[in-house]
Formats: sequence, C-alpha cells, structure tokens
Amino acid sequence: MKNVIEVKNLTKEYKKLKAVDNLSFEVHEGEILGLLGPNGSGKTTTINCILSLLNFGSGSIEIFGKKMKPTAYDIKRDIGVVFQDVAVFEELTVYDNIDYFCGLYIKDKNTRKKYIDEAIYLVGLNEFKKFYPKQLSGGLLRRLNIACGVSHKPKIIFLDEPTVAVDPQSRNNILDGIKKLRDLGATIVYTTHYMEEVEILCDRVIILDKGKIIASGTNDELKELTKIEEKVSVEVIDLDDKYVRKIKEFDNVDEVTYKNHVLVISYKKGKNNLGELIEYLKKESIKYNNIFVERPTLNDVFLELTGKELRD
Repeated sequence: MKNVIEVKNLTKEYKKLKAVDNLSFEVHEGEILGLLGPNGSGKTTTINCILSLLNFGSGSIEIFGKKMKPTAYDIKRDIGVVFQDVAVFEELTVYDNIDYFCGLYIKDKNTRKKYIDEAIYLVGLNEFKKFYPKQLSGGLLRRLNIACGVSHKPKIIFLDEPTVAVDPQSRNNILDGIKKLRDLGATIVYTTHYMEEVEILCDRVIILDKGKIIASGTNDELKELTKIEEKVSVEVIDLDDKYVRKIKEFDNVDEVTYKNHVLVISYKKGKNNLGELIEYLKKESIKYNNIFVERPTLNDVFLELTGKELRD
C-alpha cells in the first residue's frame, strides 16, 4: 500500500515530560486509521505535530512524500481537519458557513457550489441550509462542523472525536458519512472514545500510551494479543461471595466479577467453559436468567494493554 503519511522517530517534550517518545508509523492511502489511547497518551500532540501546529524536538514527518512544515501550503490544501471543539461562525447560516470554509481552497464559484451541496448531502443537512448554528441541536452542529472541514474534498482527513455527546441519529449519520468519505478515496485518521466505532469503521488501529505505540494492527490482529479466549456474562439476582470465589478456582478462569446482578467470567482458554459453569450453577441450585457468551472485544484488548478503559 502507498503511504500518504510517514512519521519517523517523532519526539516532542514539554520540559521534563515526553508527550511523544520516538514515535514511528505510517498511514496508508484510502484507509481509516484509528489512533487510540487513554487521556494524556499523546494522540492530540501527535496530530498537532503532523499538521505542523506544534514544533517537535526530533524526527521527521512526510505527507504525500514531501516534508511537512508550517509553510507547506500545497500539502495543507489537501488536508481536512475536524477538531472536537465545534468551530463555526454564529452569524452565518449552515450554507454560508460551509461556503466560507470551502472558499478558502476552492475559488471557482460553480465548483464550490457543487462541493457545498455534496457536503450538505453527505452529513444530512439538506433541510437546515438556512438555519443559523444557534438553531441547531448538538448533533446537527457537529454535522455542520464536519461539512465545513471536508467540503473542499481533501485527500487526508483528521477527525477528532466527531461523535462526542451527539444523539443516536446524528451519530449514525456521521458514521455513514465517514464511510462514504473513505469510499470516495479519502484517507482518514480517526480518534474516538467509543470502541464500538473503531470496530465498525477502522481498517487498522494504533494504540498509544505515554507517547509510545504499544500495539497496532487490524481489529482481528489486536484481539489475538489478549490472553482472554472468551467472556461469559450471567444474570444472577443474588450471588454469595463464596460462589464467586469458587468459580475463580476453575482451571481456565482468568478473572471473575459480580456487579449489578451480573456475573462476568473471563476465560483464558478451553472449549467447554459454558457447560462447566452451567453444571456448577445447577449443582449449587443457583438461579440464573440470561447467559451471554462473547469473544474478546477491542475494549478488552485496550484495558489489558493500558490498564484503563478507553474513556478514562
């Protein structure tokens, strides 16, 4: 695959803190790359360095095979950035906001009109063209923010948590729009605190912690890194601690938790774990309701590698 971004040995320090520590990775043309990490892991600093919004101590950054620098306007016109904080003009309508940001790159009026209409369609704002930002819900406002950032049809798009605090309809609309952007040929670097979005969208994932890459690969490749083979959840109304302690002693069990009437058992390996558990529950006359069995998720991998939930 062709690399459109190449980061080599990137280091950024703030006094005694290494926010980015000798970081190297590539972004392939036409992929959605998930850049994940707990708060303070170096994600935002890395992105700001790539965009030449921050000076860095050592290393190199190339985009489209050219050295990235603050004055590389020929490169920057092919980049779209949608930050987490919404940045639009309150005194302009939806259409005029998109027109303004698109006009920074596209001077021909006919081409710009076509691009604006396509951006509005992409994010589902057709009915809101004449609305002002203060008239939009939080979800619609985020859709407008995305439209402003991608209306000039950039080849690379950075999306920083675009679905934070939005309603389900807007979230689904945004995720569908991101898929369409990728299908149209854009390369996307995506950060989020919602692991299910990573499972749905990302072709490849990089997990950062303390400024270093601790894992990278496809969703399936990352799941192979976890020691958990499967996870079983059982609804049990009242379960004495002595039974929880006994289940922890089963051969293949890695961890057992009991919270809010749900017993969760993580197994390291084995093929008849569920059968063994059901047999034990029946033997002890423990009444249970629903049982769910699932393979490890990306969140399990993330928690195991970083010791934190993604939202921490």
